[in-house]
Amino acid sequence: MRLLPSPPPPPPPPVSARPPRPARGAAAVCAAVCAAVLASVPAGPAAAAGGAAAASPAPTAAATGFTIADPRIKESSGLAASRAHPGVYWTHNDSDDGPYVYAVDSATGRTVARLTLTGIGRPRDVEAISLGPDGQLYVGDIGDNKDGTWDHVWIYRFPEPAKLGDAAVKAEQFTVRYADGPRNAEALMVHPVTGRVYIASKSEDKGGLYEGPEKLSASGANVFRRVADLPWVTDGAFSPDGASLTLRGYFFAKTWAWKDGRPQGAGAAVGAPWQGQAESVTYTADGSALMFGAEGANSRVVAVPVQPAAAGVPAGPGASAAPGAPPAAAPEGGGGGVGRGAAVLAVGALLVVAGRRLFRRRPRSS
Repeated sequence: MRLLPSPPPPPPPPVSARPPRPARGAAAVCAAVCAAVLASVPAGPAAAAGGAAAASPAPTAAATGFTIADPRIKESSGLAASRAHPGVYWTHNDSDDGPYVYAVDSATGRTVARLTLTGIGRPRDVEAISLGPDGQLYVGDIGDNKDGTWDHVWIYRFPEPAKLGDAAVKAEQFTVRYADGPRNAEALMVHPVTGRVYIASKSEDKGGLYEGPEKLSASGANVFRRVADLPWVTDGAFSPDGASLTLRGYFFAKTWAWKDGRPQGAGAAVGAPWQGQAESVTYTADGSALMFGAEGANSRVVAVPVQPAAAGVPAGPGASAAPGAPPAAAPEGGGGGVGRGAAVLAVGALLVVAGRRLFRRRPRSS
């Protein structure tokens, strides 16, 4: 099941009605968010982790954004670039919608297919979508706004259709448990080479990257084990070659080199757009750009060209940008990377957005 919007103080997820979470004090929330902003936002425009300057190439014809025009898509919470249909992106709402996945044509912003998933239970809080090397779409019903009250969550998997159009598709359902106990999560990434599934949990002080089993099993629980600590994450994506992992939150975006099944180093900052309810990210099918999305009616998906230093091996501590690379440019669609000063000034506004996200929902019976 999913959560319904409701006035503050407290939120939280469904299945059967669950007790609401008491709201934290404004001072505590402000302190946590300010700390997250200052810790994760680079000191200068598009500065890479460890002080390395991240360079951004000029946009290409392929790196263009679009606006989601479908009025049914009001809470786009995940993005995945189609490989079977160039220029098409898969997305979904994260509450009060049903078992639906939408295909949006980036050339027009219009929905070209709405898939109804069958063979699964009623989704509770769908938060992420990713395309695997097996040509199948993985949908993460992994949200839990009470930070871990459900002892399990689910992943749904179904083949990317060869033809686009409204249709019912049969999906497999996989039960997921975390080795160190339940938690809230909004990011699910399938590695494009190994096919292994990863989930990033969402928490100010104890977020982590979790690795699933080599192969998912529909016959029992799939235990995901923590392999790295992370900041507050709302979505993530692997580069098409599997050499990089990009994660985003409300206040940051970073790319890590990926090696031996683990993110390497401190990561390189990415000039993500200012989007308020920042909920999604994916690479274009050719890996030339990152596509950043947000919730809201007529939400804009912004293309940010992949930086040379972040392609394959992000710049590490003390590294420098590629020789001759131009300085970082503001992403298409307006709103360039968030500088330290601008981020601090905007904390108040974003606290409202983040607060609504955290506290807006009420339990709903199954």
